[in-house]
Amino acid sequence: MSQSQAERSAAAMWANDRASQGLGMQIAEVTPGRAVLTMSVREDMVNGLDVCHGGFIFTLADSAFAFACNSYNQLTFAQHCAVTFHAPGRLGDTLTATAQEVTRQGRSGLYDVTVTDGSGALIATFRGHSRTVKGQHYQEDTE
Repeated sequence: MSQSQAERSAAAMWANDRASQGLGMQIAEVTPGRAVLTMSVREDMVNGLDVCHGGFIFTLADSAFAFACNSYNQLTFAQHCAVTFHAPGRLGDTLTATAQEVTRQGRSGLYDVTVTDGSGALIATFRGHSRTVKGQHYQEDTE
């Protein structure tokens, strides 16, 4: 699979990804089976304990997972995901989610995601199981 295919798949997904865009996420890198996304913790993301709500951290990891497993121009969805929180994200932190393919066989894939803060401290780990369905993000050239 090519870098171009990963970038074209990401661009097609990003064009309609109002959730990730609305949370201020940015795509830092996409390669086949890998994606890196960032998100700054805003005031409206902080919970009653004065730390980043875990749902936002999960969403950042899930978005990185989505871009990684969709990098082959095949429509791919999450089948199962789990997150473990290790440390809190804080107001003003820029969180980075790095998703890496572990294995992809047939229609199933397994991806690990780490979420770190600006100092590199581990905030969360996430494991996602993916399932490919019929369809593509863009029409591939047949020539």
